[in-house]
Amino acid sequence: MDTPPLCTEDDIRDLVETFYGKVRSDALLGPVFNGMVHDWDEHLTRLSDFWSAVLLGTRRFAGMPMPTHVAMPNLSAALFERWLVLFGQTTAALPNRPMADAAMQMAQRMARSLWYGYQLSRDPSLPLAELRPATPPH
Repeated sequence: MDTPPLCTEDDIRDLVETFYGKVRSDALLGPVFNGMVHDWDEHLTRLSDFWSAVLLGTRRFAGMPMPTHVAMPNLSAALFERWLVLFGQTTAALPNRPMADAAMQMAQRMARSLWYGYQLSRDPSLPLAELRPATPPH
């Protein structure tokens, strides 16, 4: 018997569009993302492909997030932590709880990995600073 998929492509698009709508209007993250993303429609499609690969195992995404993030100037733990808070707020509102839980778990792992990579690219001799856990939504 086949196991039903965790979610649909529409679920993923809704997650991505809702989350990045929050990011774009956020006082802390908005300026960073809006300064880097020049075509939001294209970027949202690419992010949907990324999350489809993560959550459904599709193979449409062919990118390398680490070099892109490492190349960005002035990233901080506060930015990654804010990203996680907004992602947590978004997933908390999803009706598909298995998808929400899987997406949040992956987001936490990715944020930590990207933050570690960013720090190591700047000064590998310094100890790595941890991200503070995202405060659960109220």
